[in-house]
Amino acid sequence: MLARHPLFRGSPMPRYVQLADLLRQRIARGVWRIGDRLPTLDDLVREFDVARVTVRQGVELLAREGLVVAQQGRGTFVIAAPVRDRWLKLETSLHALADVYRDDKPELVLIEEAAAAPTLEPADGRPAPRYHFMRRVHSRNGEPYCVISIYLDERVFRMAPRRFRRETVVPVLLELPKVKIAYAHQTLAISTADVEVAGHLGLPLNAPVAEVRRVCRDPDGTVLYLGEVTYRGDYIHLEMDLKP
Repeated sequence: MLARHPLFRGSPMPRYVQLADLLRQRIARGVWRIGDRLPTLDDLVREFDVARVTVRQGVELLAREGLVVAQQGRGTFVIAAPVRDRWLKLETSLHALADVYRDDKPELVLIEEAAAAPTLEPADGRPAPRYHFMRRVHSRNGEPYCVISIYLDERVFRMAPRRFRRETVVPVLLELPKVKIAYAHQTLAISTADVEVAGHLGLPLNAPVAEVRRVCRDPDGTVLYLGEVTYRGDYIHLEMDLKP
């Protein structure tokens, strides 16, 4: 049987892995709680329009992770929820954001490097004469969690090219004595993974992702850094204090 469910179209990941991820997220969200019985094999086959072997392999993957257990004659039951140690707290201050990356050194894989001009909005500030562009994948414990496009003022990049290539950008920016950041801003939008992002992050096509755009500029209003980051949706944890 060919999978016709839209969630399984065009993704390079095996279908049973994609299905396991969907089922895992239902457990994480509390749709199925500890002690609940999963829908039957036939029910999942009908819902997702995949082969029985795909459902069986997906459920077996969750069983190996210790999330579900099959009880003969009764069905498959949830016995644990996914651990939330994957969360990456999305900080709302530049120094706090730098501390996150400084304390948790991710593995970086450079996938593109060139000279390229960023697309800036009028409110972002003035463009620098030239930018150095890098696109790379950040991973933690071997699992990729974001794809980032980095535009750095070429003059800033030349101050520490080796560090910028090997380390996360924000901590390096804050540590360079000749660089003064007078303004920093970021926005977050919820989106879905396209084919390229899904492939880099090991996600099903159209899986939820968080799109973050960061801008840093100097006292003269020149944009020193633009970062366009796509995070796995299950890695982002955003906390905000609300004024009473």
